[in-house]
Amino acid sequence: MGLLSDPVRRRALARFVLRLNTPLCVLSYVAGIAWFLALAFPPLTQRTYMSENAMGSTMVEEQFVGGDRARSFARDFAAHRRKSGALPVAWLERSMRSVGLEVYTQSFSRKLPFPDETHERYMVSGTNVYGILRAPRAASTESLVLTVPCGPDSTNSQAVGLLLALAAHFRGQIYWAKDIIFLVTEHDLVGTEAWLEAYHDINVTGVQSSPLQGRAGAIQAAVALELSSDVVTSLDVTVEGLNGQLPNLDLLNLFQTFCQKGGLLCTLQGKLQPQDWTSLEGPLQGLQTLLLMVLRQASGRPHGPHGLFLRYRVEALTLRGINSFRQYKYDLEAVGKALEGMFRKLNHLLERLHQSFFFYLLPALSRFVSIGLYMPAMGFLLLVLGLKALELWMQLHEAGVSPEDAGKAPGPGSPPLATQGVGVASLMAPLLISQAMGLALYVLPVLGQRVAAQHFPVAEAEAVVLTLLAIYAAGLALPHNTHRVVSSQVPDRGWMALKLVALIYLALQLGCIALTNFSLGFLLAATMIPAAALTKPHGPRPLYAALLVITSPAVTLLGSLFLWRELQEVPLSLAEGWQLFLTALAQGVLEHHTYGALLFPILALGLYPCWLLFWNVLFWK
Repeated sequence: MGLLSDPVRRRALARFVLRLNTPLCVLSYVAGIAWFLALAFPPLTQRTYMSENAMGSTMVEEQFVGGDRARSFARDFAAHRRKSGALPVAWLERSMRSVGLEVYTQSFSRKLPFPDETHERYMVSGTNVYGILRAPRAASTESLVLTVPCGPDSTNSQAVGLLLALAAHFRGQIYWAKDIIFLVTEHDLVGTEAWLEAYHDINVTGVQSSPLQGRAGAIQAAVALELSSDVVTSLDVTVEGLNGQLPNLDLLNLFQTFCQKGGLLCTLQGKLQPQDWTSLEGPLQGLQTLLLMVLRQASGRPHGPHGLFLRYRVEALTLRGINSFRQYKYDLEAVGKALEGMFRKLNHLLERLHQSFFFYLLPALSRFVSIGLYMPAMGFLLLVLGLKALELWMQLHEAGVSPEDAGKAPGPGSPPLATQGVGVASLMAPLLISQAMGLALYVLPVLGQRVAAQHFPVAEAEAVVLTLLAIYAAGLALPHNTHRVVSSQVPDRGWMALKLVALIYLALQLGCIALTNFSLGFLLAATMIPAAALTKPHGPRPLYAALLVITSPAVTLLGSLFLWRELQEVPLSLAEGWQLFLTALAQGVLEHHTYGALLFPILALGLYPCWLLFWNVLFWK
């Protein structure tokens, strides 16, 4: 307390902080990036292990031999689907009843906020079919789900055939202590969301659906299955869910364990696991996989039906069968045995999966990085904002202290800067106008799509994207508008106070985002923090302006798309990248209104207005 109350000591501390502020900021930023890149290297990456005792052993004997039956079901399903042109509901009901399930259907409909040109749909209506296998050894208090999505782009007939064959096999076993729900959904994620909302008796997305006539117990875990052919060369597992949620790590460990037991090749992000972690090649391959996971998690999209289950506290995975040119191939029977083993171990659970990690990063299926090891990288980046905010605060409140004359004492005739108060109006005007621009970016594209489509030769989906870009670009004129309102007798203190508020605002946003979706928070911090720290109305203004534009949220999204495809070894041209960027904008808005994805409102209502504050600081007059 003496250090802060004594004016001489406080002034000495201020001079010390101001003198070392820039080197400390550079060091902190470099340390944060280096820490993140080191996450794929031992000892920061650790071997996975099973934490749940009930699933700690694979000593179950898989007895599934219904590969031929699964292929027969798949052929019949594909034939009936081609004949009807839609999901063959009647055939599914008959097939599920023939294997001894309680069968129910659910009709649903959803009018999208604007046409989805990716899947060519606007008014979505369909029917979900599900069958319940009642547990013979317990009351219907808990359940497991095996779901197969059927969309307009893919029939997924092999997965439906395997689901029916597994249902027939499970029906003949007496050891089940949990109900098992076999669910076939229409229209991919729209059908899955409709069924989940009806099952939990809530409505959060506005989908219209009929009430469920049959229910099982509380869902403990779910597995979504997608197969493209009768044989697979590998099973790729997807863990990223809605808004960056992840399933309990024990569920992923369970999948990997049974793949190893059955000799199945399993991949993550489409990448094989590194075999040698002692050399440099293994960690570098792990870093590539980790970056792919970070980019997918940061998008906030549900990368499979499992992503919607996670919202309801149901641990879930999506398994995709890949048929490539690899040497070893596996039939439906091998995949069925792995699923049987997983469901038998999940059947042993006495409580929900909770003992392992919910926050982690994966450089490989056999390696993980826990939250305690990756959060310091975010902490180092946020420290830059804290140091810059501290520097501005001391310049505003310490008499006569500035980076240029930090070692000089103030003259006797000079009034202290603390007495020259900064008017509230000089800060409220840019704050309110910036937030109003963000609100317009969030509201107007969807509300004004029909008006734009009527007056311009564009479709409604294109009108939404063009309105987004127009409002985003209109924010560049913000400084010229706010300075008509701002009246400040001390302009230097005005921009310093505004930047101080913007730094604190940005730090709070990035910190909160990183707590729920580390990948999104880290990507935004790594791009936005350098420009935020350097921006000021003095010096090379064109350079600062270019840096601000390059690190804006929209350009960050564009750069992430190029990086993602580069890591997938499918590089994009500039024209392809721009087209993918426009599609991503439309899908981001659509998924927010359809499933509740939060990336669009976070960028529009939070980070875009904050970025405009720094743009205002740069052009402060």
